[in-house]
Amino acid sequence: MISIAPRHLLLLLGVTLIWGLNLVVAKVGVGDMPPVMFTALRFTILAIVAAPFLRWHGEAMGAIIMVALLVGALHFALLFIGLARADNISSVAIATQLGVPFATLLSIALLGERVRWRRWTGIGCAFLGVCVMGFDPAVFSQRESLAFVIASAFVGSLGLIAIKRLPRLPPLELQAWIAWISWPILAGLSLLVENGHGEALRTAGWSGWGTLLYTAILASLFAHTAYFFLVQRYPVTSIAPLTVLSPVFSVIFGVLLLGDTLTPRIALGGACTLLGVLIITLREKQFTDTGT
Repeated sequence: MISIAPRHLLLLLGVTLIWGLNLVVAKVGVGDMPPVMFTALRFTILAIVAAPFLRWHGEAMGAIIMVALLVGALHFALLFIGLARADNISSVAIATQLGVPFATLLSIALLGERVRWRRWTGIGCAFLGVCVMGFDPAVFSQRESLAFVIASAFVGSLGLIAIKRLPRLPPLELQAWIAWISWPILAGLSLLVENGHGEALRTAGWSGWGTLLYTAILASLFAHTAYFFLVQRYPVTSIAPLTVLSPVFSVIFGVLLLGDTLTPRIALGGACTLLGVLIITLREKQFTDTGT
């Protein structure tokens, strides 16, 4: 059994805490400005900060653009639109975790990967949890929001499959390309489908700009870089299971800071989904290591 150094364990807990709070922060942000505009500004900030890491990759640029559209522009636009329409952060936090079973199913369909009964159990458990949660009246009333979030998870999973076809890029460089490709597309889309941009910029205040900085710098640039730093030093089976704490933190912060109601059905469905995600995550690494 490989133990994690205390300072690295604290760093990992900090990363999951940052990601957990990110949904609550973003919810405040999309309350101050239109969601696609918020997403475009988020990527603009990230693009400026990460610009020094850009490198041209010739023939691979077409694949990089496709990845950026999937895991950047489209994934986050759908997520923040769903978040803007949500009354309850708990259901959103749990639904984002469907990206894990979606990625597994897409690996089967597109990459010919073999899956055995344990991961099928995890996939079934994850989707069952969302179904249980979805019939709660507090969630059913915002099913449109949940649909956007689930679509976001699916699109993000497609992007992860596309990343497997890329040449190996440093995480900061990949983030830089995602940001530079995403922000102009999102800016144009926002101008087409949203209004009130000038008013939103004038009235955003510290909360609007603060939430943008949090999602771009802390949640994306710092947290993802720190996570990849840890993954390079420890087995994924030691690191990945703790990331399940991220939606748990989101639920806690949603209740404490936004006044969300955590009903027994949401709690039961959420626990079922997270258990399924945990099973899939642990089996993914074992299959990679053993080749079985």
